[in-house]
Amino acid sequence: MSLKELKAEAMKLAPEARAKLSHALLASLEDLSEAEIERLWVEEARRRDDEIDAGKVSLRPADEARKSQ
Repeated sequence: MSLKELKAEAMKLAPEARAKLSHALLASLEDLSEAEIERLWVEEARRRDDEIDAGKVSLRPADEARKSQ
């Protein structure tokens, strides 16, 4: 299963299940150095910024996003 497929499947989970999965995944990174963690967060931020710039995702206010959960 590719990362894209895995992400798509994870996004089908209920918010509580996604939160638990996120926590487990983040806990698995505890062995990483601070520099590696920082690098990964910067990489993620850039990826998200690129998606916004490319119009691949739409933005909405936080209040609106919370209502749809």
